[in-house]
Amino acid sequence: MALTGRTALLAALGALVAGLRPGWTGILAVAVPLLVGVLVDLALAAPVRPLRLARGGDTTVRLGDEAAVHLTVTNASGRPLRAELRDAWPPSAWRTGTAYAASRHRLHVPAGERRRITTVLGPTRRGEHRPDRVTVRSHGPLGLAARQGGHAVPWTLRVLPPFTSRKHLPAKLSRLRELDGRTTVLTRGEGTEFDSLREYVPGDDVRSIDWRATARQSAVAVRTWRPERDRHLLLVLDTGRTSAGRVGDIPRLDVSMDAALLLTALASGAGDRVDLLAFDRAVRASVRGRTGGQLLPSVVSALTPLEPALIETDARAMATAALAGAPRRSLIVLFTSLDAAPVETGLLPVLPRLTRRHTVVVASVADPRIAEMARARGTVPGVYEAAAAASHQIERQRTAERLRALGVTVVEAPPELLPPALADAYLSLKASGRL
Repeated sequence: MALTGRTALLAALGALVAGLRPGWTGILAVAVPLLVGVLVDLALAAPVRPLRLARGGDTTVRLGDEAAVHLTVTNASGRPLRAELRDAWPPSAWRTGTAYAASRHRLHVPAGERRRITTVLGPTRRGEHRPDRVTVRSHGPLGLAARQGGHAVPWTLRVLPPFTSRKHLPAKLSRLRELDGRTTVLTRGEGTEFDSLREYVPGDDVRSIDWRATARQSAVAVRTWRPERDRHLLLVLDTGRTSAGRVGDIPRLDVSMDAALLLTALASGAGDRVDLLAFDRAVRASVRGRTGGQLLPSVVSALTPLEPALIETDARAMATAALAGAPRRSLIVLFTSLDAAPVETGLLPVLPRLTRRHTVVVASVADPRIAEMARARGTVPGVYEAAAAASHQIERQRTAERLRALGVTVVEAPPELLPPALADAYLSLKASGRL
């Protein structure tokens, strides 16, 4: 049983009236009618326990979008239901400041009928979100008292990575079609599959001249090439402690996921095979052998529950897992940090094992805040910030140079630029015949 604000107000007025009529007469004159009203209200309020509740609506949503989850309330009792309802979800299922208003509903359900209400969620974290309980407070017709109870109504909402970089996909696919010879523009770069002959134009690589064809005709002929298809890519996400660092408001791991999704969609459009491996000291997620329309949904599903582990990544074990996942020559894209200490102690010693058999790309997120600090001037704190930022940048450049000396392609860019920069690196490797 729950007393309402109206009951408290009437009790206060009753106390005031009783004060004007001293003795038990005044108290009883107020308390008895109020108590009778409360009991009548409780008797006429629809019971909460017999209510039947069922859910429907969205089961998946991308991070940053809204999801509508419906709740159908069936009043199987013989009394009308006048109720306040709270649909409780975890705090991460709501945008900041919206949980109180969005989770509470008022409804009136006549006896034997049903009503549907909608709770609009705005998740702020990836993964699976499940509701807690649905609490119903059923009021009597006088509004003096209410019955209250809870129901467990299960549901699962999967919050997928946002894939904000998909806006770059049309432009990258257009460039891919040019490389692949499907448009009127043929690449001047040298791939590995011969396509056709055309007349030489200034700027063409002289190594592409076909001297036999030139001897048979009056004009100089050059060979054009198509990039090879059915190549193998292995995307390796480092989920160790460095991936938990935030760049602005975004964890490094989430930026790596976004870049991995764009590269997966692009490589799938190029006819290449893509596998995924998430690793720190053990395999956290794996996608292998998926092709066509199954590939991108499988990668999205594998990345959805992935969270950084606050442990140091075992680089040797990660290299072993990558070699096991790429038995033939492949393009291995490693999403990790360029921080000097983890790279020098963990990654550099094992990279020769990978570069000996595969083409390796290291993709890393650059912090825009460092660039802002490097431009700071005019104040003593600003000068110190600029000096610290410059030292950090020099250290990362030195680390990148050591990786390039081992034959690794290094792609480092701010969060919004890393996905297209990595896609461009992939297309350049494809155009040059290195993939």
